[in-house]
Parts: sequence; structure tokens; C-alpha cells
Amino acid sequence: MPASSPTPRRARAGVSLLFFTNGVLYSALLPRYPEIKADFGLSNSQFGLLVVAFPVGAILAAAFAGAAVRRLGTLRITAYGSVALAAAMTVAGAGSQVWVFVIAMLAAGALDAIVDTAQNVHGVVVEQWRGRSILNSLHALWSVGAATGGAVGAAAAAADIGVGTQMAVNGAVWAAVAALGSVLAVVPADVRAGLREGPAHQVRHAAGHAPARRRALVLLAPLVVLASCGTLVEDIANNWVVLYLGQEAGAPTAVAGLGLTVVLGAQFVGRVLGDPMTDRWGRDPVARAGGLLIAAGAALAVLAPAYPLALVGFGLTGLGCATLVPAAFAAAGRVPGLPEGTGIAVIGWLMRLGFLVTSPTVGWLSDATSLRAAMVVPLGAGLVAAVLAHAAVQRTGSATVPAGAR
Repeated sequence: MPASSPTPRRARAGVSLLFFTNGVLYSALLPRYPEIKADFGLSNSQFGLLVVAFPVGAILAAAFAGAAVRRLGTLRITAYGSVALAAAMTVAGAGSQVWVFVIAMLAAGALDAIVDTAQNVHGVVVEQWRGRSILNSLHALWSVGAATGGAVGAAAAAADIGVGTQMAVNGAVWAAVAALGSVLAVVPADVRAGLREGPAHQVRHAAGHAPARRRALVLLAPLVVLASCGTLVEDIANNWVVLYLGQEAGAPTAVAGLGLTVVLGAQFVGRVLGDPMTDRWGRDPVARAGGLLIAAGAALAVLAPAYPLALVGFGLTGLGCATLVPAAFAAAGRVPGLPEGTGIAVIGWLMRLGFLVTSPTVGWLSDATSLRAAMVVPLGAGLVAAVLAHAAVQRTGSATVPAGAR
């Protein structure tokens, strides 16, 4: 095979770039949220409703993501979708009116949901081609990208660079990298067809059988709940950690702006370690430990008398949620009886429904009590994840997901 032809190693490098750039494109705006909130003159509850625009757009689009992947192809979606996502985030950052911000974030959320499904579907294909588990590390690269975006946003805020200017430059650079990643990540059509032969047969065989479809939904349900516990921690980090550190923990502005980076950096460490930990102890024990870490970290953030300890607590929540979402996507991509992309699209759509309630709930609780008290939300999510994972261990004696579906 010529050196320029697609190879598993080259495809792995390309899909890695896709995950990284997806994290950077969105997260670069998040450290600027306190400025946006202040510029628009919003209360905590109003701000909580405002940032729900992104998940609303994602939910509206995620239901169609599987069909879009099958119709347009994963790499066409990642290339053109990343460019469009960068443009939408730039408009959101430059908008001087609330309605402009809302419309841009709705569009960005819709685009992100479809791009996210496409890159995860393609990641599963590349994982199968390589014959080794890679999805945890791909999500680790997303965490690195998101942490990088958070650092870019915090640095731009410290340098007093306009939000619109920052997002325009950020979008142009990383959309170009995403286009390059889409070129590198090509999997030959004959290889892809061979990889899909087994699942395709299962789909045809199960197409007329309602019990098979019901079994597929039963397999997806616990994955949705566990993944939602993980994404709830991410949502808290995206929208509230910076505000919490500044308002409740007394952190200086520059330190508070790095709160998101701390969470996502810890999440990256957990995802780097995720594959070897899962191979050694199994998915459910790792998920149980992760849930307990989330709960312990949230409790430490609530009880911490000083902001350094609060930062440590939020770091523990990032470490705890690290493997929940990658494991759910890896398993959903292999659920028998579903066409390509459907399992990942469905779990992504249902998982994103949690974003509709997370930020508004934190906003309402913080207005009714305090933002510190509202941090019981991630604490509860951690306990739910731990209980579900413990129940799965007791029921199966190992992992909910078959060993071959990593």
C-alpha cells in the first residue's frame, strides 16, 4: 500500500484531530460567560436560561444526526460542520443583543450535535479497523481541546481582547485543522463495508422483530443514565464553575477563569487512564469509583473554606466523570439491531435532554439559596452513577458492556 494511502494509524491521527478541534471550538467562549452575563445585565436564573440555548439546539438536531450520518457520511459532516460551528460561535461571541446570542447558540448546538455524532461513529469505525480500544483516548483529546479552548478564553479575557475577535481567530484556525483531520481520517470504502458486514446482517435480521428493538432500547437505557451523570458534571463546569469560584470561593478573576481548565484537565487524565483501568477492573467498577469521586469532589467544593480546595474538588469531579461518556458511546455504537449511527445518535440525544434542566436548576437553586448550595446537583449525580454501577456489578458480576465492546 502506498504511503499516501489510508492506513489505520493515519485514520487514528485524523479522527484525533477531529475530537480535539471540536473541544476547542466550543470551549473557547465559556470563560467569557461572566462578561457576557454582565454585559446583558442578567441574574443567575436568567443566565441559566440563556445558556440553555446551546443544548436546546443540540436536542432539536440530535434526533436527526443518525440519518444525517448515513446520508452525508461522517467525514463530510465533520469537515463542513466544523466550519459552520466555528462561524456560529463567532457570531455568538460578537453579538451585542441577547436574541443574536440565543440564535447563534441554538445553531451552534445543532451543528455540534451532528458533528459529535459523526466523529463518534467514525471513531468506532477506526477503533474496529485498528483492532484496539481507542475511544477513551479520543475523548481524552476532546478534553485536551476543551481545556485548551478554556485557556485561550481565559488568556484573551486577561489580555482584554474582544470576545468577537477572539472567537473569529479561534474559529478560523481550528476549523482549518478539522478539515485536515477529515482528510486524514479516511477509511477505505471496502474496509468500512467489511467492518459493517456483521452489524448490517444483525440489522436486517432484526428489522421485523419488535423484541429485538425493545432489547436494543433496554441496552441503551442504563448507558443514557450513566452518560448523563457524566455530562451533567461537564455542564456544571462549562456554565457555573467560573462563577462559583469567583462569587462563592473568593478566587481572583484569573484563577476563577481557569476553573474550567482544571475540570477538563482532570477529565483528560481520567480518560488517558480509562482504557487500562477498564481492562484491569471492568467498566462497572470503574464507573462506580468515578461516581464516588464526583460526589466527593462536589462535597469538597461545597465545604471548602478556600478556593484552592474548591479547585481540587472540581478537579475530582472531572476525574470521576472521565470514562462515563466514552464507554456509553463505544457501547451504543455496537448495540445489535440498530443501523450505523443510530445507537450513538439516540444516546447523544437523550443525554443532551439533561442540559435542558441542569443549568436552569442550578440557577433557580442559587437564586433561592446560594450558588454554593446548588452544588448538591453534581453531588447527587455522582451518587446516582455509583449506585447504578454497583447494581450492575451485583447483577452481572462484571461489566454491563460486553468485553468486546470497548
